[in-house]
Amino acid sequence: MSIQDLEKIFQDKIDNEIKIEPKDWMPEAYRKTNIRQISQHAHSEVVGMLPEGNWISRAPSLKRKAILIAKVQDEAGHGLYLYSSAETLGSSRDEMIAHLLSGKAKYSSIFNYPTLTWADMGAVGWLVDGAAILNQVMLCRTSYGPYARAMVRICKEESFHQRQGFESLLVLSRGTAEQKAMCQDAINRWWWPSLMMFGPKDSESTNSDQSMKWKIKRKTNDELRQQFVDMIAEQIKVLGMKLPDADLKWNEERKHYDFGEINWDEFWQVVKGNGPCNKQRLAARNKAHDDGEWVREAAIAYAEKKKQPKTQAA
Repeated sequence: MSIQDLEKIFQDKIDNEIKIEPKDWMPEAYRKTNIRQISQHAHSEVVGMLPEGNWISRAPSLKRKAILIAKVQDEAGHGLYLYSSAETLGSSRDEMIAHLLSGKAKYSSIFNYPTLTWADMGAVGWLVDGAAILNQVMLCRTSYGPYARAMVRICKEESFHQRQGFESLLVLSRGTAEQKAMCQDAINRWWWPSLMMFGPKDSESTNSDQSMKWKIKRKTNDELRQQFVDMIAEQIKVLGMKLPDADLKWNEERKHYDFGEINWDEFWQVVKGNGPCNKQRLAARNKAHDDGEWVREAAIAYAEKKKQPKTQAA
């Protein structure tokens, strides 16, 4: 069978909403695109534990501490699901992690911003996880089967994270003047980086058209970003807070909110490794990897021991 025939069968499956499975024939570019996207998603979950882990020991109550610990544990699990999905495409976990630790692989730029106050935990949950959910719900229908199935559980947990973040901000928004100010400050600092999470504008997104054809993605960056703005612009009314965008207003003709221009220079600087916490995040992950070497060695030694036949007692 020719490559052209195989490509037609492959595209017909996608057009008919039939999932592509690991043993199916697929174009090499499809395989590589999925490895890149899934591994970067996994890296984002793992690195995303760092800014929140920063506040576990300083949570204001036992309840908040338990919630935050559970959330960080969820994110570790998400990373494992996603690394496992990427492995079905032929990329080893060791290789993917090596690319993360060396800086070769990317992760979501949002995690290169610092969490300065407790209110940031609410803003991260509401805004960052809210933006992630819009991307991830779409990925439950992505064309690669293992990725789509992993996303079902991830989305259920991320949805809970967003509600938890909003509830945390809601408590602050109804508190003292100082708590309200802290809530507004966190929203001010996380709003624009959250909009950047959807990636570059469509005109500068080099992989978007092919990913849409292969149904790896179902909506473009700008479509998802607009959906996010429309959602948050309504939800913030419940908090009694404001989004830091003087250009934000309802457009009756478009039936969408208009919003201001993103600072794309800042976006690309962070993507290129020059954000506030890029070096700190990679240093933390490299230290954790080095400190965990003895655990990996012990696990390998134990596995090898289990393989050996038991010696018969004399």
